[in-house]
Order: sequence, then C-alpha cells, then structure tokens
Amino acid sequence: MTSPMEIALGEARRAAAAGEVPVGAVVTDAAGAVLAARGNAVEAGRNPLYHAEFLALSAARAGRDEKYLADCTLTVTLEPCAFCAGAIAALRLGRLVFGAYDPKTGAVEHGPRLFAQPTTHHRPEIIGGVREQDCAALLREFFGARRDA
Repeated sequence: MTSPMEIALGEARRAAAAGEVPVGAVVTDAAGAVLAARGNAVEAGRNPLYHAEFLALSAARAGRDEKYLADCTLTVTLEPCAFCAGAIAALRLGRLVFGAYDPKTGAVEHGPRLFAQPTTHHRPEIIGGVREQDCAALLREFFGARRDA
C-alpha cells in the first residue's frame, strides 16, 4: 500500500511539472482511505487560494455528508501557511502530518504558530518532519532551477 506521504509527494511532483510550487496534499479518513489528493494549482487556476492543502481539504469535505473532518488526517509535503492552518482549524481536522519545515512562511511550527495560540479553538495532532529530506529536495530543485534560468 502506498503511504499518504508518497501520494502527497506524487502530487507535488505533478505540480512542479506543471510549473507550480511543488506542494502536494492528501486527506485520509480514520480507516486510511484516501478522500482527496491535490497539488498546488495557484498558477493554473490563477488564484492565490489554490494551495494543495486547501484544495484537498475542500474536495474531501465536499465528498462527505459532514461539516467537519475531525476523524481525518491531512498529509502535506510542506508545513502549512497561516491560510491553510486556519482552514485546518476551521474544519477541526484530527491530525496534520507534514514533511518539510517552512521557517519563512510556515504557521504551525514557525511564524504565528497558529495552533499554539490561546485564541485558536482547535488543535489537531501534529506530526512534522515526515520524509522531510525528500519533501525539501523537491522544493530546492524547483527553486534552484528557477534561479538558474
């Protein structure tokens, strides 16, 4: 069986091939079934909200007859930003698993540390650094190629 992070990495690779920042995300239910998997689509959609996490969470939620995703896990290749962390909190997601840490725009372990704020009413279980090297390498390669061009 393919792990959720491997699926997320596949989505990130597809995003990179399409000229998007290589971030991929997958939402699984309590049994581990994949509900949705998406990569960044900011450029293709010409919409700055089309982050992989937002797209995957939206698709997973739309496919269920429930308001929240409390029994679900989001696996993403990069530490979520404030926008995506806010969506995670709003959907009351049960668990967040991410790969590469993002000291620049991350909002979970860096920056605003959204889930550590006393005003944040929901905090998922958080597991960071899963396949961190693989996830970070995709981003380095993508941005390195852009700098060299």
